[in-house]
Amino acid sequence: MLNCFRVPLTILLLALSITCSHAFQKYRHPEIKSAVFLSPKFVLDQGSVVNEYYSNIDFPRGHIAIKGFNAEVVDEAGHPVPLHETYLHHWVIARYYQCLNATNPEHDDRQKNKKPDHIFVRNSGICQNNSLGQYYGLGSETRGTNSDVPDPYGIEVGNPADIPAGYEEGWLLNVHAIDTRGVEDKLGCTECRCDLYNVSKDEYGRPLRPDYIGGLGCCYDHTQCRLRDDSESAKRNLYLRYTVKWIDWDEFIVPVKIYIFDVTDTWKRLDNSTGQNSEHECHVEYNIEPCSTSGMTDIRCTDSKRTSLLMPIGGYIIYGVAHQHSGGIGSTLYGEDGRVLCSSIPTYGQGKEAGNEAGYIVGMSTCYPQPGSVKINVGETLILESNYSSAQRHTGVMGLFYILVADQLPKPRLSLRVPIAKQVNKV
Repeated sequence: MLNCFRVPLTILLLALSITCSHAFQKYRHPEIKSAVFLSPKFVLDQGSVVNEYYSNIDFPRGHIAIKGFNAEVVDEAGHPVPLHETYLHHWVIARYYQCLNATNPEHDDRQKNKKPDHIFVRNSGICQNNSLGQYYGLGSETRGTNSDVPDPYGIEVGNPADIPAGYEEGWLLNVHAIDTRGVEDKLGCTECRCDLYNVSKDEYGRPLRPDYIGGLGCCYDHTQCRLRDDSESAKRNLYLRYTVKWIDWDEFIVPVKIYIFDVTDTWKRLDNSTGQNSEHECHVEYNIEPCSTSGMTDIRCTDSKRTSLLMPIGGYIIYGVAHQHSGGIGSTLYGEDGRVLCSSIPTYGQGKEAGNEAGYIVGMSTCYPQPGSVKINVGETLILESNYSSAQRHTGVMGLFYILVADQLPKPRLSLRVPIAKQVNKV
């Protein structure tokens, strides 16, 4: 009788082992899909600026997990354009829900129900007032910065349960590019120095502050940076070519939340009944003053800007990267006890070809901690530090830090095999 029981148990164990093996194989090795898209065409002439927003762009549809997103500027032949010709100040990809009848302005039901045409879906970050709510965004470093989300994690989008009735998911792309061919001062143009753009008002016609010497307020769409006398018109058609990686959503994927921190964040605690415990104003950009007024530069001069940030929830960091402009020498995110959560260092180019342009940041190092090794506690106060060389003045620089946080760790992969082995040993 004992032998009769051993045979079916062995067969049962084998069958269960095969089933579990297939499940774990799917868990470890999801099929990653990839697609390459082009933005709508934008036209740049020498010294000109484009800062366009494109809604309803091409993007993978359905309930998926985003595994990576990257982009670069290309010409009509598909050739990458070097930064010393067209400087990619930034690109941003944002998520929203749009009313199914948003293209019909005479749709009465929408007016009666007072439903908005679009609902912006922000990331989980703490910046407010429509600031830094995007899902992805980089600048000159985009070609050399890894954006892949490690397995088994993913950024969940397209879940039908999250999309309000009468809406569909859409994606918005913002491209801010500056043509520096033939300009008088390439660095000044890319840092949006107001005197080089000869502007005194912002894009909405509001006067700029007297102390505002450079930044996004001076290099908006259709502005012109000062050219050399020998410059000639040379318009060309360009595109942002972007690559999306994703997998179909399944039960084995661990969702992550996106947080974008800003070193210029000025915030205060709130004591009210609304449930909101802090108010954040992220200024996004700031200036670096030279360390010496004598005109003598010192390579040891460093501007270090710090801010403390209250983390509303806890979790495990699975990815991190900083965003800086030319002059940046690295950024670090610290825990409340001073431990390093993630440090991100820029790589500067050494040549002329696209992806290795001398003097430009062409990549940022990234953090991929071992699962469970870097945890943020609920309500923990983090410290963000952004370092720049102050050997010379820099205007409109940024000190952002992106992290992906998982609420939980992946389930143990062999959890189903342990009880089966114990049951066999008892026979």
